[in-house]
Order: sequence, then structure tokens, then C-alpha cells
Amino acid sequence: MRHAERTASDQTVAEGAALPELADGDSYYVSLGGGRFRSTIHAQGAWNAHEQHMAPASGIIAHCLALHDPRPGLRIARISYEILGLIHAGEFEVTVRTLRPGRTIELLEAELAAQGRVAIRANAWRLVTSDSSAVAAVEDRPIPPIAECERWDGSTEWPGGYIRSLEMHRAAGHRPGSGTVWIRTAHPLVGGAESPDWVRLIGLVDTANGIATRVPPGRGSWAFPNVDLQVHMYREPRGEWLGIDNSVSFGTDGIGLTSSVLHDEQGPFGRAEQILTLRKS
Repeated sequence: MRHAERTASDQTVAEGAALPELADGDSYYVSLGGGRFRSTIHAQGAWNAHEQHMAPASGIIAHCLALHDPRPGLRIARISYEILGLIHAGEFEVTVRTLRPGRTIELLEAELAAQGRVAIRANAWRLVTSDSSAVAAVEDRPIPPIAECERWDGSTEWPGGYIRSLEMHRAAGHRPGSGTVWIRTAHPLVGGAESPDWVRLIGLVDTANGIATRVPPGRGSWAFPNVDLQVHMYREPRGEWLGIDNSVSFGTDGIGLTSSVLHDEQGPFGRAEQILTLRKS
């Protein structure tokens, strides 16, 4: 769950100041055309009411990367997101360009800018696909299926419209610092637009930093926002459910790490990492 280095004035809305007008609706975003979008209440962040959650924000960037000069026979295998500042709620723009063109390997870059500054910069490797089934093997272990997990309401721990938009199921053995959760959403990423399964699932991955919190978030405890999100996919995921099997480590000098193995209903398909800045709240 998102964040980056920012000033104290960025982190809270001044007392008595109005929150941005967050549109309601079925989707996380409304397209305004030309790479411009408006966030709805479903994209609202957990750390601050006037920002977007990194999860749907990373999803809308993945959506734009998927639309950029599509290449049959290639797919995105890794996306690296750097969170450069508060992701303002409301209107914003996503721009995409090809940094390194190639016949079998390409590097793309995307930027999400809001209120005159870049909030997220992402690089994505797009690689040629081929039949490697003869040597295919996976070391990541499967997780309990959804039917064996109990329904969990993440909004009892986290505020914000994004968390309220999710259906979540938690596996047995869940504890602070380690847990397994299945997540899906009934809301489309962009109103009136189709997104591939992998894009919609990428738009849920950043939830990982909030599913097995080592310490409760909030005043009088610790804040542990992530400043990045790295997603590697050795298989293209399918379906509507994202399984996250994660662990959270806190170091002794104010830095932590959330590490996750990512699953769909067919099994594991990749990994995610989030570096954390630990701050006494």
C-alpha cells in the first residue's frame, strides 16, 4: 500500500480544508480521452483520503502499457514502478514511450502525472514468447484454494475507498508479518473499456503491503508505506482472482520489505517486492 518521500504538507489535508471531489461510479477510473483519466472513490488511498491507492494506479499504468504499440508474440514480463510522490486523486495523465525498441525485447516507460508533477514512473520489459513447455518448471509452492479460505474484511484495518472495493479471503495460519489472501474486485479498471486479465490483476498487487501487517497501522503505531513496486511474471495470469502469499520484514534502521509470491487459480505466476520506509506515527 503506497507512498513515497514527501513533505508534511503533502501527507495530510489541512484541518477544515475540503477533500477533492471524488466521482462515484462502477469503475476505478473514468477515461477523459488522450491518456487523461479521473479517479473515482474506488481508487481512494488508505494512508490519505485525498490520494489514490497505488494498487489501482499501477493498474491504470499497466492498462496504458498494454495499449502502447501492441506487438503480437511479445508480452510484458516485468514492471518496475517508482513512486515519486503523493498520487493526487482526481484528474491525471498517463504517457507511454518506447525506450528500447527491438524485434524480441523492448523496454517501455510510462509516467503518471497529476497536478503538474510526475507521481509514478514505470519501466516495463516486453519479451518475445515461445513454446518452452518442454523445460517448464516452477519452484513456488501452491497456496490453499479460495474455497478453503475464510472471508476477510480488510476495511476493519484499513480505511479508503479502494480497500472497501475488494472481496478478500484469508487462509488459515494468517499472522502479523505473514499471510495468504485471495483478492478480487467487481469493479472494472476503466469505465467502458476492457482490460486484459493480467492488467486487472496487476491493479491488485500493491494490496500485498496491507494483508499481513507486522504492526497495526495508524496513529500511535508505525507507518510503513512502500516507495516502489516490482512485479515479475514468468507466466501470464488469467481469471479474476489474485492470490498473494507474502511475508513482511522490518530492519533495524527504518527500512522494511514486503515480498510476495503471486497466484491465479491455476497456480503461481510471479513475484512482487515492495521496499518500505518505516516511520513512527
